[in-house]
Amino acid sequence: MILALIAIGTTINYLDRSVVGIAAPTMSRELGLNAALMGVIFSAFSWTYTASQIPAGILLDRFGTRTIYYAALTLWSLFTGLQCLATGFFSLLGLRLSMGVAEAPCFPTNSRVVAMWFPQHERARATGVYTFAEYIGLAFLTPLLFWIQAEFGWRMLFAIVGGAGIAYGFVWWSKYREPHAAKTVNQAELDYIEAGGGVVSGAKTSQRFEWSQIPYLLRQRAMAGICIGQFACNSTNVFFLTWFPTYLSQERHMEWLKVGWIAVLPFIAASVGTLVGGWISDALLRRGVSLNWARKGPVITGLLLASVIVTANYVRSDAVVIAILCVAYFAQGMSALAWMIVSDIAPKGLLGLSGGIFNLFANAAGIVTPLMIGLIVNATGSFVGALAFISVVTLTGALSYIFVVGDLKRIELN
Repeated sequence: MILALIAIGTTINYLDRSVVGIAAPTMSRELGLNAALMGVIFSAFSWTYTASQIPAGILLDRFGTRTIYYAALTLWSLFTGLQCLATGFFSLLGLRLSMGVAEAPCFPTNSRVVAMWFPQHERARATGVYTFAEYIGLAFLTPLLFWIQAEFGWRMLFAIVGGAGIAYGFVWWSKYREPHAAKTVNQAELDYIEAGGGVVSGAKTSQRFEWSQIPYLLRQRAMAGICIGQFACNSTNVFFLTWFPTYLSQERHMEWLKVGWIAVLPFIAASVGTLVGGWISDALLRRGVSLNWARKGPVITGLLLASVIVTANYVRSDAVVIAILCVAYFAQGMSALAWMIVSDIAPKGLLGLSGGIFNLFANAAGIVTPLMIGLIVNATGSFVGALAFISVVTLTGALSYIFVVGDLKRIELN
């Protein structure tokens, strides 16, 4: 039940942040936004989302998962719905900035929930399932979203998606409890979770926040390395969440309704990648492979394989291009399991802060990647340089995991 709650929340989170990519071609024409301005709109969400990661982590450690996530879910859904009222660049920009602040606690919450409710040998699969949800929701709902836009317009698209999130906020509030407060868990299960490294005492373990904890964590080799790797991993993801429909429409000249169905395939591939990566990681751990390679192996493999996206520049067949993009997004799905590493290495009292720092670097890619792609496309009229940029970044991430991360073990506070 706990895993279902965060999986559904993650699906709504990604729908809300990515629906602008579906609306972009129609919305940009109506509001008079060129490629460079749309790059700013795509990127703006991540400006405040990234800047809010550490404050969100602090609030999460201070006030707990249930309260902070409910407030975040309700607010980000409200700002999503209000985008249906946008009249131009600045009103849309303001709503995207507000949405970024509100969504900041989502993934630190997920990481905190997994660290609390799951023993170590189950965390990769748990992470895989909620990560699977972010892709599979987009995969199966994308045709519906394109249909809604075709029938009712892009404004109704934002209103419906935002309203669904507000409604789910009430479900979260009524159902979620941390292990020490849950009435549906028995002592045997609590003992099982705690024996596997779960943090069943919840808020009782929280540490008082001090600013010196941030540079201390970043000086730890494992934390610094996975932060660089997550920037690389999220660069591929951001491309698919923002520029991908425009790429198919403008670069590959696909009809718009066809784009709606073709866009499903890479998201299905990514969702399978998250499950495969999680299964492999936990299977290796059960068979006695070290935590280092059981966790890092799927992530490194995914980052290396995602770099094949650049080969889409050198083929003409649309079918082959879609196959290449599916392979790249499948691989990104595998590498997205790096969130489980945060659960493994974060100090017990700073799960929220550690997740916030990690997600700050992940979403720095959300700032850089849309802007870079927008500038490249605006300057060259082509996505060739954009795909090359993503490929170089993913290779850099793989090298960080190989040479920087080092041993994975829980960080102890001085």
